[in-house]
Amino acid sequence: MKVELRLFAALREELGVAHESVELPPDVRTVADARRVLGERSPSWQRALAHARVRAAVDRRLATDSTELKEACELAFFPPVTGG
Repeated sequence: MKVELRLFAALREELGVAHESVELPPDVRTVADARRVLGERSPSWQRALAHARVRAAVDRRLATDSTELKEACELAFFPPVTGG
């Protein structure tokens, strides 16, 4: 399955990627599966995406680890947002 991966803020800076098309293996069905597979790229990816506070969105809607992915969806990861 091919997805459009987007990384925001500190994740983008840490991993050096803002956007890329990613071909995921056939066994990837959920956000959690994608986190696992992307984390296998390197220790930096694993550390960045494994953090419990890193949020995900699928097609611009907040997602949980059990949210299912579909072909050509947008999968975004972003750190917690603070403001004042």
